[in-house]
Parts: sequence; C-alpha cells; structure tokens
Amino acid sequence: QVQLVESGGGSVQAGGALRLSCAAPRYTYSCVAWVRQAPGKEREGGARVYTGSGNTRYADSVQGRVTISRANATAAVYLQMNSLKAEDTAMYYCAARKSGYCGLAPPDYNYWGQGTQVTVSS
Repeated sequence: QVQLVESGGGSVQAGGALRLSCAAPRYTYSCVAWVRQAPGKEREGGARVYTGSGNTRYADSVQGRVTISRANATAAVYLQMNSLKAEDTAMYYCAARKSGYCGLAPPDYNYWGQGTQVTVSS
C-alpha cells in the first residue's frame, strides 16, 4: 500500500537546484524525512521535519545546501536542494512515521514512498 508520493526529481547539472515534493498528510504523520540511496550504497537519511513543530534536522553531507519544510495548508513536505553535486545522485525517498522519535536513520521510519530519481551531472 503506497502511503507517500514523491515528485520533482530529474536531471540537472552540478551547481543546479531541484525541489522535491512529498504528499504526506500532516495529521497522519508526526515526522517526515528525505532519505536517499545512491547506486551500490546504503540508504542515507538527509533531512527530517516534525510536521507539528516544524523542527528540522540535517545530515552533515547536505547541511547548508538543502532545506526541508512542510506546508501548513497542504499535506506536502518539500526538499529544496541547491548547489547540487554529482555525489547527490541517488533515488530520493520520502519516509514517515506516525509517532515517537524521528532521527535521520532509515530504520526510524516505517512508511515509505516509491522514490524519485535525482541525477546530477558534472
């Protein structure tokens, strides 16, 4: 059963920007994260937001280049990515949980979207 739906991926050149969107009903999930998986690598949590407070947390690898936000009026969570690098190339997943602690580790989340591909060319 698909719980979350991502959109906004694509191909960009290094230095460019992309904005990913995740349809995640605010009153269903207490927190939402963006997790990525590059070819041949494990999933890596990049950013998360608590849907109620808006509190955010970022991985060191993306700190300063990405912003996670949630829309008050809609059920959307966004990931604005700037200054993209070739190493940001990955499948990006929206992940969520309904309650409890929300870190950056992928096992913290039990609801997942199907992912959207981001490819950055150098």
